Amino acid sequence: MPEIKLPDGKKIQFSTTINGFEIANKISKSLEKAALIMEVDEELKDLSHQIKKDSRVKIITSKDQEGLDAIRHDTTHIMAMAVQKLFPGTKIAIGPAIKDGFYYDFSRKEPFTPQDLEKIEKKMKEIVEKDEPTKREVWERKKAKDHYKKIGENYKVELVDSIPEDQEVTIYYHGKWYDLCRGPHLVSTKKIGKYFKLTKVSGAYWRGDSNNEMLQRIYGTSWPSQKELDEYLKRLEEAEKRDHRKLGKEMDLFHFREESPGAVFWHDKGWTLFQTLVDYMRQKQKKAGYKEINTPELLDKNLWEKSGHWEKFGEHMYTSETPDKKVFAVKPMNCPGCVQVFNRGLKSYRDLPLKLSEFGKVHRYEPSGALHGLLRVRAFTQDDAHIFCTEDQITEECLTVTNLILEIYKDLGFENVLLKYSDRPEKRVGDDKVWDKSEEALLKAIKQTKLKYEINKGEGAFYGPKIEFVLRDAIGRDWQCGTLQVDLNLPFRLGASYVDRDGLKKVPVMLHRALFGSLERFIGILLEHYAGKLPLWLSPLQAIVLPISSEFDNYAKKIYEQFTKAGINTEMDLKNQKINYKIREHSLSKIPLLLICGEKEFKNESVTIRRLGHEQQETLSLQVATDKISKANKILKN
Repeated sequence: MPEIKLPDGKKIQFSTTINGFEIANKISKSLEKAALIMEVDEELKDLSHQIKKDSRVKIITSKDQEGLDAIRHDTTHIMAMAVQKLFPGTKIAIGPAIKDGFYYDFSRKEPFTPQDLEKIEKKMKEIVEKDEPTKREVWERKKAKDHYKKIGENYKVELVDSIPEDQEVTIYYHGKWYDLCRGPHLVSTKKIGKYFKLTKVSGAYWRGDSNNEMLQRIYGTSWPSQKELDEYLKRLEEAEKRDHRKLGKEMDLFHFREESPGAVFWHDKGWTLFQTLVDYMRQKQKKAGYKEINTPELLDKNLWEKSGHWEKFGEHMYTSETPDKKVFAVKPMNCPGCVQVFNRGLKSYRDLPLKLSEFGKVHRYEPSGALHGLLRVRAFTQDDAHIFCTEDQITEECLTVTNLILEIYKDLGFENVLLKYSDRPEKRVGDDKVWDKSEEALLKAIKQTKLKYEINKGEGAFYGPKIEFVLRDAIGRDWQCGTLQVDLNLPFRLGASYVDRDGLKKVPVMLHRALFGSLERFIGILLEHYAGKLPLWLSPLQAIVLPISSEFDNYAKKIYEQFTKAGINTEMDLKNQKINYKIREHSLSKIPLLLICGEKEFKNESVTIRRLGHEQQETLSLQVATDKISKANKILKN
């Protein structure tokens, strides 16, 4: 007689084993209709799963993220089913749900075309309309391997081998078509609805390894309603317009080359933007009591072994062996180097908290297929800081860091911030009493911000709990940027200590803090958030002087000199071209201010200002214009 406990605390007693359909029906007819899958004692299950003992159960609908993921997971199966019906002989690899959609990897000699995607989509809708039932089966491991070998699905053979021995090998049927999958899945194909769209095809190496076969990956998206699908497709269209790689070219900021994949070639305007952010951050950190340091990019392998990075991160590190047989690694993170600075000289409790910041260049190997403009690179600059403090100082320092991060995001135009809190994982280091203090400090910091937050149970680092700061941009996309982590491990491993009030040596707690994360990535996010129309103080080129004809070049030079002297980054365009052409050209380059001068402006010693994105112009005296724009430029710079 299982007793079912619902999320609201209500308990329902049943006389026999029970499944999700019956539980949903018992709660309400509307819930039975909306039910997709269920959660049983924090594990996702099919609605047909039989519950034989007392359990905590939540019925999942499309309003839950887990329900939306289930719709997308089913849709990817239906897509693979359609592909194999339309293109016999195509082999299938893996097909998970991902953020905002799904994909499936296929092995096929002929490339998929846009016309093929239309055919696949049409076939998927036919399958959905047939309302094919879903059935789960458990196969013996040998049976599954032998079967997939026999039909030539070699990727599935590998996947069977990768399933841990203590887990079942499960097969899901949708009608007669089937796939190796752990589930859960919806009751039938019709449950996913017809609100899906296949979006693109790209290449993807099997298991992300460039030594393996290149597969064809078809991406798609799926939603509970037509309205949500349409809104997402509009966001995709807008995101394409805002692509930072396209903007970077139009604004002449940066480029990439095959000679150094995943590393940025900054142009003068792009480097100006980069340095503006660094200067801004330096001012903020100096006021907050940080001391800036710089550590070597090459460090002996022994240090990375002591820190634990070699074991856990070694495959992503670049290494070099010198003629005397010493192995050095290019640093993938700044933390161990910072600890070495802390270790220099005796530290007392009076020195704590000690805040050390660093704009450190780091290098991490990423597969070629994962690289994506500024958003995913191999060489990048972290705005790291490490705060060494006592256990009693954790709470105050976490609050201070959280408020600083939120203040900076607001300055940069991000006021919609979500916090994600991750507490202790099952496998961890450190004393539980210190974990208690660390977790309490982070939660207190989050709650005092009064912002929305989520709890990722058990997802903290092995060395301490953490907060992730997620920004929502102008078109509703989320970007995880800043982090705050409490480290109970690294200071001990690298011998960090301070003398406490009692005269005894103690190991400090180390807070890892990043605000932007990667400056390169953050610039990419900024460009897409603002669609290239950066605030005046951030714009690498803030104004350009455009004389209507060459006879006013000398007056244009006077405007240029006055604006430059006032600290406004200004250039001149003295090319012999029509003014309308110049306006179009520099508007495309996203220059905030076009300073136009002709006969009227020359006679009145004035300037006509055309602002980016505005059709209207205003004419001001040269001195008033300079003062007004200079004042606006200094609001955040100071």
